[in-house]
Amino acid sequence: MRLAVGRRMLWALGLCVLCSCGEEGPARKATYPVTGTVMVDGAPAANLAIQVHNVNGMDKEQPTVSSAFTKEDGTFALATYDSGDGVPEGEYALTFMWGQMNLVSMNYGGPDRLKDRYRDPKKSEVRFEVNGEPVDLGSIELRTK
Repeated sequence: MRLAVGRRMLWALGLCVLCSCGEEGPARKATYPVTGTVMVDGAPAANLAIQVHNVNGMDKEQPTVSSAFTKEDGTFALATYDSGDGVPEGEYALTFMWGQMNLVSMNYGGPDRLKDRYRDPKKSEVRFEVNGEPVDLGSIELRTK
């Protein structure tokens, strides 16, 4: 009886391996680099969270989420699938939240040092369009006051 169960498990494992061969998963959209620098009150903003919002709404067939964190010098490179790979073609608005990373839980949050001033995509003044070319957003100036 143990031998029969073992054979069934081995057969099921083999079937799983065969079924997964050749599967590539969901297709990825082409992405294009989008970079820039965030300055807050005239100084580079380190570890500031940036979220990307499609102004036409989420693609229901192939939804994507794009974001980035700024480096120590305030620079960033938006990512969708891989670090710094960019975003798909479309029109976008950026939102910003400047919290803190909890190193124990690895969660980002806490009070927003920007006082939630830049968190509503409908009110965002930072908008851009991707048309199959890299985009440099230059320096984005934000304020805490």
